[in-house]
Amino acid sequence: MQLNLAGKTAIITGGSAGIGLACAQALYAEGVSVLIAARDEARLARALTAIEAHAEQSGAQAMSVSADVSTAAGVERTCGLALRTWSQVDILINNAGSAPSGDFYSLSDDAYHGAWDLKLLGYMRMVRALAPQMKARREGRIVNIVGAAAHNPTPTFLAGGTANAAIINFTKGISQDLAPYGVRINAISPGPVDTERARSLARQEAAAQGISVEEATARRVASVPLGRMAKADEIADMALFLVSDRAASITGAEILIDGGTTASV
Repeated sequence: MQLNLAGKTAIITGGSAGIGLACAQALYAEGVSVLIAARDEARLARALTAIEAHAEQSGAQAMSVSADVSTAAGVERTCGLALRTWSQVDILINNAGSAPSGDFYSLSDDAYHGAWDLKLLGYMRMVRALAPQMKARREGRIVNIVGAAAHNPTPTFLAGGTANAAIINFTKGISQDLAPYGVRINAISPGPVDTERARSLARQEAAAQGISVEEATARRVASVPLGRMAKADEIADMALFLVSDRAASITGAEILIDGGTTASV
């Protein structure tokens, strides 16, 4: 399938591991220059090595920036580096964000604020920073990696579930502003994905429910009709499609990749 992405530029937040890293590798393999943003410099360095080893691209660059996109300064640092280097950003993959799992009555307000600042407001700040130059050029593609908890809330993941539901609302709402300028924004909501993040959530859920990590993991897998967690590469494949010309008429949409858990399209 010809995606016609070679020569484009992209920012991937939360790009040092898991779904973000898989998206960066997939884009780079298509000839897209990528800037991955995350907070941990050591993980960023390892991720850059993995990206460059994933495919040899003569015209593409791979860069990283240590930045906290839950803050305005972190967003400015990330977007500023990309725009100074490339003069434009064609693709944004919003993926940063990790909400804690835990007992509703025990989680502090800070836990909720941290989740909302990083995921919801972080996504909104990144779009606000990059959309004007996309609108001016009448060209841009944005994908928000959200989560199926927006549709299937649980009492132990309300910080993440509420952030996810709000991001879906934001994605659909801002798409109406961007569409007349040829800028597309869509959301992908994965269910359980086999990443270190999923293993961390299993540990948190096990502690909140008083069960073993193995049982918490088994329950998550059992809730998926296909009987398995998705792979990060599967999410990246959909992101790649959505930012390509193959999805030229898709905007304001949410794609669920949850193994059939949600009875919705």
